[in-house]
Amino acid sequence: MRTLVVVPTYNEILNVAEMLRALREAVPECHVLVVDDASPDGTAARARELSSELGQIDVLERNTKSGLGRAYRAGFTWGLAQGFDFFVEIDCDFSHDPHALPGLLAAAREYEVVIGSRYVEGGQIPRWTWSRRMLSRGGNQYASVVLGLRVNDSTSGFRVYARSALEKIDYETVRADGYGFQIEMTYRARSHGATIIEVPISFSDRQRGVSKMSSAIVLEALALVTKWAIERPFQRQSLHAVN
Repeated sequence: MRTLVVVPTYNEILNVAEMLRALREAVPECHVLVVDDASPDGTAARARELSSELGQIDVLERNTKSGLGRAYRAGFTWGLAQGFDFFVEIDCDFSHDPHALPGLLAAAREYEVVIGSRYVEGGQIPRWTWSRRMLSRGGNQYASVVLGLRVNDSTSGFRVYARSALEKIDYETVRADGYGFQIEMTYRARSHGATIIEVPISFSDRQRGVSKMSSAIVLEALALVTKWAIERPFQRQSLHAVN
């Protein structure tokens, strides 16, 4: 199976070389696409240097910083056009361990969406405080209940999509970013009948560089979840009317 690992970057000069080497070691058969949002620190140039050294690496440079969701959508579109079968989402800051990828890819042979989950048995967040863990867990539980996701960790950004899943869910019209993007992708996958499994992972906070997450992105996600929950009954009615 042809697999594309999509790595969104913005000012990741401290991490990009090590991440690309780690990916080549963990999944040597996979192709990597770095989607860089015009990083002023030279991230894209460094990634291109590593492409010559390691092979099977492309760099997609965008003109401006426009968010995680748009970066992934651009990466998926590029990969679908190139004929890839599976698409990996992974952060460049090592919050996701590249060496966990073989396990996720093994599950992708049977499921269309594989989510690296902190909140199933075996999942870990070693250095989070109790309050932060409860906020994250509570937000995930809220999204799962009101949207009918039946997923413990819909905000996880470490996952694998099969081509068939992306083709089902009309991913190009997804508009949320950050946590909201991951939830909306999960919601659409569940709503369109894609098969989903959660595989336990260990999540770590970044050690180098500056986090891109903000309170605005979290609030956006909560607002969107509530909006989608309100719209759900009308969407079901429309579907029944068509059928």
